[in-house]
Amino acid sequence: MSADDRFTGTREVDPRHAPDEARLTRWLEQNVEGFEGPLRLRQFKGGQSNPTFEVTAASGTYVLRRKPPGPLLPSAHAVDREYRVISALWSAGFPVPRPYGLCTDDSVIGSMFYVMEKVEGRILWNLSLPDQSPEQRRAIYLSQIDTLAHLHRLDPEALGLADFGREGNYFARQVTRWTRQYQASETETISEMDRLMAWLPGGLPPERPARIVHGDFRLDNLVLSHDGPQVKAVLDWELSTLGDPMADFSYFLIAWAIPASERNGIGGLDLAALGIPSIEEAVEHYAKATGARPDNLDWLMAYNLFRLAAICQGIAGRVRDGTAASAHALSMAERVRPLAQAAMSFAVRAGA
Repeated sequence: MSADDRFTGTREVDPRHAPDEARLTRWLEQNVEGFEGPLRLRQFKGGQSNPTFEVTAASGTYVLRRKPPGPLLPSAHAVDREYRVISALWSAGFPVPRPYGLCTDDSVIGSMFYVMEKVEGRILWNLSLPDQSPEQRRAIYLSQIDTLAHLHRLDPEALGLADFGREGNYFARQVTRWTRQYQASETETISEMDRLMAWLPGGLPPERPARIVHGDFRLDNLVLSHDGPQVKAVLDWELSTLGDPMADFSYFLIAWAIPASERNGIGGLDLAALGIPSIEEAVEHYAKATGARPDNLDWLMAYNLFRLAAICQGIAGRVRDGTAASAHALSMAERVRPLAQAAMSFAVRAGA
């Protein structure tokens, strides 16, 4: 089964995450303009963090994202922050789903949730894009970069998001955050993670003006047009904040470092034959669109692979605690050590 088949579409609702449908219907009728029940729920296959549901009703189809039940890591699963940034970006014409309503009352379905438009299109999970021509692959990759550049050109203050993140020391705060989150969910000792946690704070890149950063910008968090490379919507804003745009862009670039045998990797492929831009071409395309290029890319790659390892370790912790939302969470947890080793190889190149 392909990655697209495993992760795309919906399945029956996991009983651990099933909301009270009667309470939910009442809330939707009272808070979402034009909503008419009855409703039918299906759970999306993807999404290891916040359980996400397709809501089909007489008035149309919607998407609901909720905090998972059970013990949670500090500052994780911030669906209220997702809703706020989506609302601001939608008003500015950036491609995100239309937001319909946020519920902060846990008594409705057991945890905070929000409802948004279901954007129709393609969500692709295999970064090698096996069903596309070389020309189509190149267009999709450049469209991703153009969309990220669009985000990074936006002025947070003009969107009412000047307080969406703390000022200054972005990378220092991020290294501290992911170190703490990793340690809070640690299930085994990984020497490379210990070395990275000690080394990363000493090589922080220079500060850039803060922009909205998505935090998890990658192909499978985008809805593409059915018949073209255009990005119709960027999904999953849980990790968004104000910060250094190079954190976002270099996170996107780690796909070039991850082996093609791993999900979200194109490392080792014949990119020229496939039509996929090289990492150097990706950097040039982004620089042309924004006027900025990364400093010390090796440090940035080490940081982002470390961060991804910490995110996967958080999923491992939820497997341990019984709160993971995806049937694929265990395989994600198994990626921690290889990611840590890849991060360490870039750290060595950067002088570790």
